[in-house]
Amino acid sequence: MNTNFSAPKLFTFVLSREHGYAAGVALTSWVALQYMGVNVMKARKRYGVDYPALYASDTHPQGKMFNCVQRGHQNTLENYPQFLLMLGLGSIEYPLISSIGGAIWIVGRLLYFHGYSTGEPEKRRYGSFDHIGMFVMLGCAIKTVYDVVRA
Repeated sequence: MNTNFSAPKLFTFVLSREHGYAAGVALTSWVALQYMGVNVMKARKRYGVDYPALYASDTHPQGKMFNCVQRGHQNTLENYPQFLLMLGLGSIEYPLISSIGGAIWIVGRLLYFHGYSTGEPEKRRYGSFDHIGMFVMLGCAIKTVYDVVRA
């Protein structure tokens, strides 16, 4: 079997140490999601919300407390694809800056989750600086795409 292919290469990726930081941030984000998920499972048991209900009903005596914990996790899951996309695209050309933006996003999301989990939804705003991290990664992603298209 001939394994010698002579097709032209469109891209060649050279990974640096800084790319390892981006991979570390991606793995850390997974750990943060698991941490939030475990807290949702504990809240299910603590507040008596059985599966398959995603949220507690309005008539549940501790429904608001559970729903706040669940919502903190769910909102992070809703934003996770954008995070991974911006981190991945941005770190192609700017791995260190994208990694810093990713770390800011993770810390912000953890504070968002903890604030929301208090049962006082307005405290979720303590983590709103996560948007700074997202915009840093977005800027890196836009510049990377621009540079690739212009190459």
